[in-house]
Amino acid sequence: MRALVLTGPRRAEVRDVEPPAAGPGQVVVDVERAGVCGTDVELFTGEMSYLHTGAASYPLRPGHEWSGVVSAVGAGVDPGWLGRRVTGDTMIGCGHCDRCRAGRHHVCAQRHELGIRDGLPGALAERVAVPAVTLHALPPTMDATLGALVEPGGNALRAVSAAGLAPGERLLILGTGTIGLLAALFARAGGAEVHLLGRDETQLDLARRLGFATAWTSSSLPALPWDGVVDASNAPSLPALALELVEPGRRIVYIGLSGTPSTVDTRELALKDVTAVGILGASAGLAGAIAAYADGSVDPRPLVAATVGLDEVAAALAGERPPGAGPKLLVDPTSSAR
Repeated sequence: MRALVLTGPRRAEVRDVEPPAAGPGQVVVDVERAGVCGTDVELFTGEMSYLHTGAASYPLRPGHEWSGVVSAVGAGVDPGWLGRRVTGDTMIGCGHCDRCRAGRHHVCAQRHELGIRDGLPGALAERVAVPAVTLHALPPTMDATLGALVEPGGNALRAVSAAGLAPGERLLILGTGTIGLLAALFARAGGAEVHLLGRDETQLDLARRLGFATAWTSSSLPALPWDGVVDASNAPSLPALALELVEPGRRIVYIGLSGTPSTVDTRELALKDVTAVGILGASAGLAGAIAAYADGSVDPRPLVAATVGLDEVAAALAGERPPGAGPKLLVDPTSSAR
């Protein structure tokens, strides 16, 4: 089968590789759509921290946002999965440690991260093998595009939930990329008054087309009390700004990661009695994202700029994005099949 392989910093190619087999407890999925995200870009450029800590190494097969149809099941797996459209959890814990048993498998010290940490090849390929316990069935009304947007949606939903807002309260989201806009959509569906902060006016176009008239730049941001702040940016200065802006006694949520360390003054954190929450992974948000997409309360499809084939992914990772207003690029692995 064909798969995208990262062979070193800024080196990627589509290769013919051995197709996966469904081992005990696993399924094989024929991938219909896979997303390209900022983590994939960092793996391509060599900036991803896991490459420096030894958690990931080249050659590497990326892809952790995906949907597809189960085509094979291994020993011990319910054959009812065959033929079902599914997506799955990126975070795959050992299943035995205290963290896994407590429902925190996403921070298991021995976890695999599909297509990110060493151990399991990712879904930027024609087929992918995953543990059956990580699967989430998609309703018949959900197409492959929506299915591939469940993983980023789960992250965004977790960030919004962590902000701890009641309906009608005011949320400020820093960043207008995929996670920022998804967070805005989920927060609006939950009844929050949503504001977004972008770098410049051009970054705000899509947010306004999605109905968020309260989208600002740093020069136009109004001096309002912010009941919660979500930092979904990659700017090293914005974690501190989030703390500066949030109301005392409320919450800031950090889901964006900058390429360099960010600084936050913990004296201000304590003196404002602010709770800071970090979000890693979509695990606890996957079911909620599927439900919101299925009932139509959140529609993430306007975020998709284009759907391309595997042969176009390397150029996209290098910054040659196809035209399109949205921040998200999806891949159809079958469109370039020989």
